Amino acid sequence: MNKRVHLVSRAKFNAHLRRTMEAAIGKHRALAISLQPKPYFHRLHCLHFLNNGPDTVEELLDRHVVKKKKTYDDDEDEMLTSQRLTSTRREVLGLYRDIIRATRYFMWPDSHGVLWRDVLRANARKEFEEARFEKDPEVITRLLIGGHDTVQAAVEKLVEKQKQQIAKEKADHDRR
Repeated sequence: MNKRVHLVSRAKFNAHLRRTMEAAIGKHRALAISLQPKPYFHRLHCLHFLNNGPDTVEELLDRHVVKKKKTYDDDEDEMLTSQRLTSTRREVLGLYRDIIRATRYFMWPDSHGVLWRDVLRANARKEFEEARFEKDPEVITRLLIGGHDTVQAAVEKLVEKQKQQIAKEKADHDRR
């Protein structure tokens, strides 16, 4: 949408610039006509200025391509698409925040001495970056569901391990 607004504003600017240039050329042409004899006027009138044509490809297409009239349905479809993208982005951000919150509890180092928290966050970031430009809503939904399931499973495993650790410590404490 933002790109389209930018193109529309650029097209409006180009049209305004063209009108301004045409007005300036017309004014200078009128001055030249009043100062020069008739043969010069004829040559000047027949001369084609470079700025009489379209300045950009978009302007050329705008002039010569038949445009489909916008209907209410087009506006509604555009609004629904925008809402869907916004809600999808919101869900993706929610999943990413859930991952950051869940990895906070992984405070032990791996075999290389790096905290699991950092490893998991780096992997999550990499996965999100790989799927950043995905457009297919079905694929995005599948990734979101898989991400939520993975986070939930990891948290459940963490809770289970913590319970086992607490039970083991309690058993060791009771033996003393």
